[in-house]
Amino acid sequence: MELNDLYRDVILDHNRRPRNFGPLEAADASADGVNPLCGDRLTLRLKLAADKIEEIRFEGQGCAISTASASLMTEAVKGKTRGEALGLFERIHRLLTEEDAEPDGLGKLAALSGVRAYPARVKCASLCWHTLASALKSHDAQPPQVSTE
Repeated sequence: MELNDLYRDVILDHNRRPRNFGPLEAADASADGVNPLCGDRLTLRLKLAADKIEEIRFEGQGCAISTASASLMTEAVKGKTRGEALGLFERIHRLLTEEDAEPDGLGKLAALSGVRAYPARVKCASLCWHTLASALKSHDAQPPQVSTE
């Protein structure tokens, strides 16, 4: 399958049937993302178990690329450590912004490389990834929970 076909098929599938879409009760971390250029908005919520993303869900509205990217991202980072998720964020950021970035080893996420052909849409695809990084970093900055037991 050609990368352009993969891009089209994966983006359409994840836009029509976004994975991990909906509320998440009792989240440990959350962040809101907004792309004022096209009106994309999303709220990302995570449950962390020790250092791993145990559950992740998103809500909001956006264009097909924004929704598909968020869906793909939630599938990719579930079960990963914070460090692994932030490393993947860096890799996807390079994939979206650097012409010579290779999609090797990214599975379905490789489809996001097709966004480079549409520079105005890079922000749509990267919104959820920046929101994830913000949620993880804000959780790290929170003071530790104190128990009185």
